Amino acid sequence: MSPAAEPPGADAPQDRLRAAVVLLSGGLDSATCLALARAQGYACHALSVDYGQRHRAELDAARAIAAALGATSHRVVRVDLGAIGGSALTDAALPVPERPGEGIPVTYVPARNTTLLSLALGLAESLDINAIFIGANAVDYSGYPDCRPAFIEAFEALANLATRAGVEGRRFRIHAPLIALTKAEIIHLGRAHGLDYSLTISCYQADTEGRACGVCDSCRIREAGFRAAGVADPTRYQPGRHPAA
Repeated sequence: MSPAAEPPGADAPQDRLRAAVVLLSGGLDSATCLALARAQGYACHALSVDYGQRHRAELDAARAIAAALGATSHRVVRVDLGAIGGSALTDAALPVPERPGEGIPVTYVPARNTTLLSLALGLAESLDINAIFIGANAVDYSGYPDCRPAFIEAFEALANLATRAGVEGRRFRIHAPLIALTKAEIIHLGRAHGLDYSLTISCYQADTEGRACGVCDSCRIREAGFRAAGVADPTRYQPGRHPAA
């Protein structure tokens, strides 16, 4: 079975000390991933990345989620992807689209998940941990190429080729337990593990108070997920900006 397609609860037998590095953006998917890893018995070292994103309120959300879910540690690492540009999430001159378009949207950040997983891999190796969790999803998402199972599989292969731990036989596993789930299924999974989704922020242009715009692609996907799940949407929206309004 490929690492990207593993069912929730599947664990590598060599997981050392039942510890994991969990990428935590502050959004719905990554918070669910942390809740799931904790439920599976991992001591979780949460890692958030300040990459110059315009929706910086998500970093405050990540801190609150890490504390609420009992992460063993929480680090925020700074990497300026805005210096590279090419995305509406890191370049204020590019507007965040309010309607779905064709192809990969301008909210795609070049090399973002490659960068995030590389940082998680470095932390995991430094802590002698072989399990890395990422909340990538290839069902209800915006079509980003670095959210696909093939990418997760390829990065796991790279991790075991490019590190001392991998060469010495202490192999890494990249866990992407949400990869094949719908947003509604993810919401049900998180609720089953006691996750308070009001702590999470998914909006690409949340204001300084953490209120969602209600019109970006991420807001629409999130709201549709709660509606499909039959669960009240706990998102705080900017006045008059609820997607269903």
